[in-house]
Amino acid sequence: MNNNINVCIIDDDDVFQYTILHTLQVHKSVNNIIPFTDGAEAMTFLKANINNDHVLPDIIFLDINMPVMDGYGFMQQYVKLIPEMVKKITVYILSSSVDLVDFDKTKEISEVKDYIVKPIRDNQLTKILAEL
Repeated sequence: MNNNINVCIIDDDDVFQYTILHTLQVHKSVNNIIPFTDGAEAMTFLKANINNDHVLPDIIFLDINMPVMDGYGFMQQYVKLIPEMVKKITVYILSSSVDLVDFDKTKEISEVKDYIVKPIRDNQLTKILAEL
C-alpha cells in the first residue's frame, strides 16, 4: 500500500468535509488532504499544479451538486486537462443523490472510477485507498 497518498475532496457540505477529513486522517496511507468547496476552486488548483506530481492528488472524491461549478462541470474541464497532467488521478463521485439520472450520467464519464452514495463507510475508504 502506498503511504504517500494525496487526497482531494471537492464538496460544499461542511459536515461531510469535516467527517471525511477526520476519517481520512486516521489512515496511515494518506499523506495530504486537499479540500475544496466547489469545482472551480479545485480546477484552479489542478491547473496551477499540472506539472507537480508531488502536489497533485492521487484520488479525487467529487460531489455532484455544488455552487459555482458542479461535479459535472468540473469533470468536463478535468477531461480536457488529462493529456497535460503528469499524474494519473482516480476520480470517485461521492453524492447523496440516488437519482438514476445521476447514476446514468456518471456512467457516461469513463474517467470516473465509481459512484458512491454518501455517507462513505470507513471500510469503503480503506478498500479504495488500498487499491491505489
